Amino acid sequence: MTATDWATRADWRLREAHTLGPWAMHSADSAGRVHPEPAHPFRAPYQRDRDRIVHSAAFRRLAHKTQVFTGDHGDYHRSRLTHTLEVTSIARTLARALSLNEDLVETLALGHDIGHPPLGHAGEDTLAELLAAEGGFNHNAQALRIMELLEFRSAGFPGLNLSREVLDAQATRKRDGRAPAPLLETQVVDAADSIAYDTHDADDAIELGLVSLDELLELPLVAEAAARAREHSGGSSGGALRRAVLHQLVDLQVGDVVAESRAAIDRLEVDSVARVRAVFDGGDGVRGVRIVSHSAALAAAKKQLEIFLFQRVYRSERVMTVRKAVQRRLSDLFQWYVDHPDELPVRFRARAADCGVPRSTADYIAGMTDRFLEQDCARRL
Repeated sequence: MTATDWATRADWRLREAHTLGPWAMHSADSAGRVHPEPAHPFRAPYQRDRDRIVHSAAFRRLAHKTQVFTGDHGDYHRSRLTHTLEVTSIARTLARALSLNEDLVETLALGHDIGHPPLGHAGEDTLAELLAAEGGFNHNAQALRIMELLEFRSAGFPGLNLSREVLDAQATRKRDGRAPAPLLETQVVDAADSIAYDTHDADDAIELGLVSLDELLELPLVAEAAARAREHSGGSSGGALRRAVLHQLVDLQVGDVVAESRAAIDRLEVDSVARVRAVFDGGDGVRGVRIVSHSAALAAAKKQLEIFLFQRVYRSERVMTVRKAVQRRLSDLFQWYVDHPDELPVRFRARAADCGVPRSTADYIAGMTDRFLEQDCARRL
């Protein structure tokens, strides 16, 4: 066969037709882009969306934004970028197991956290309070704002001009009631996000000495993962046991989601994207039914882990002490720019005429990395 023959066989339309389930979002059925563009000769639409996110400034800045543990500048614990890559890895595994569109799933996973401000959840909560009179602040809404307005890839229009399915998925994540019911690809990313942060926040908390592995082993879900780890790796202990437990904790949750979701697809006779949307929209009498989900038993055990992490980690005295200090700095910097709008970069000053100084200030600060925010505080305050 010639190179052209192989290229024809590798065409994304043919590939998707042969590998995706009827419940998956096929690229050929995309609603297109807000600003029409000619098709690429060999890259599928969602592949192009993924590349636009990866090459964006907002994505690069995730490398220097805190995931959870603000102020602990160690090399081990997660940044927003490493968390995003871990979510993407899990999401792709789920997508392949469920015969979904991996290009779309990867795009949604890589873009799901680009709206996060510096300083982790402390930064988001602070901006939400400061913008209470302006409609609030939410990282999912901010991600959509970045995709549609703040990033630039063309002189002709703002935003990244992503496919409508990507924008709809992000609108769903920000709880926009006008957004279409979530595709299975969107549901997969939400599940992967939950699996990643529950598991890896526990890992980081152990590394930072906030909890011990023994304490986590008292939780049923972690205990089950430990039993599987010992079965697979024998009598490991210490760091080896911890790594094995965390691996099994991810694998246990992923396996449960795959089994439960496959069963739901069969039980609900899901044979199209329209059926996926109908199930969520209440076609069976219940609004908000997600086909991609955990079993009831694992969801309950997972909830116990999340309660433990909230009480012992996210609200620990050590974390809260640092949180209060960084929130004061961010709040002071925000107010400084509101009082001195001429000090905002040119494009943020120009946008303030349309959206107001507080919102434009929030756009600027939300785009900062933790390090840049600290440097700017030192210059301004």
